[in-house]
Amino acid sequence: MITVKILDETAPLEALILGTAESMGGTPEVEKTYDPKSKEHILAGTFPKEADLIEEMEAVAQVLKKYNVIVYRPNSIPELNQIFARDIAFVIDDKLVIPCVTPERKLESDGIEYITDQVENVLLPDEHERMEGGDIIPWRNHIFVGYSKEDDFHKYTVSRTNEAAVEYLRKTFPNFTVKAFELNKSDDNPRENALHLDCCFQPVGADKAVIYRGGFKNQQDAEFLINFFGTQNVFEITKEEMYEMNSNFFSISPEVVISDSSFTRLNEQFREWGLTVEEVKYREAAKMEGLLRCSTMPLRRRYE
Repeated sequence: MITVKILDETAPLEALILGTAESMGGTPEVEKTYDPKSKEHILAGTFPKEADLIEEMEAVAQVLKKYNVIVYRPNSIPELNQIFARDIAFVIDDKLVIPCVTPERKLESDGIEYITDQVENVLLPDEHERMEGGDIIPWRNHIFVGYSKEDDFHKYTVSRTNEAAVEYLRKTFPNFTVKAFELNKSDDNPRENALHLDCCFQPVGADKAVIYRGGFKNQQDAEFLINFFGTQNVFEITKEEMYEMNSNFFSISPEVVISDSSFTRLNEQFREWGLTVEEVKYREAAKMEGLLRCSTMPLRRRYE
């Protein structure tokens, strides 16, 4: 059996699922993509190649193994993008949630079935409780959730988490305070689209956070998070940095973070905060509107 335990984003990591780019195939048809950044790169002829993505992900695997993290990988399914393991499963406390995702992504769960079958407490939300793990950020006694109200959820393909999912989390995890934030969505403009909450916000270290105000539909929600962590502990990124996925790093511990080597300003701030920054090149994955947090699904962190 595999023991799971996640209460936050930064406690020392013991085990996780890292997605895979193997057998994802070539460039998809524009009509079969479901985020504006992928569309942008397909039309520009710059959509990432499988071999380059495999190389980028292997570099992340090596960093994780350097810190003695147990790394599971999905079984590859031909012609299927399985890079973003975060969205198809997530752990809160000692429970593994297999959410009902957008229909185009349901097959991805088959690739991790050999892992999830080894977990004792598995939850399966109903069909109408739609969510993806990129929108779910546990932080100690809180669960932060990015979502869309019903009008936006049905209007935008990039709306992945609905109000019913927020209520499911409140009902299922009564010992946590569930705080939900509406996100700005665009099916056509990646600079105006927060695909998930981790595309515009993420905690780091013991008490810090990175945020892009423009990702939130209601500015009082961004203000809530800034006040929650304290202005002195928050690093605000620009619209262009959001587009490049600066908030989508990944924490191995409160002291160590994996970040894209191109995030110059962010990585300098991390080091000023006393963090060790393990830099990797992850520019190709970023072309599909996901990055390091999106492609990692923590199973267990260590709590004393």
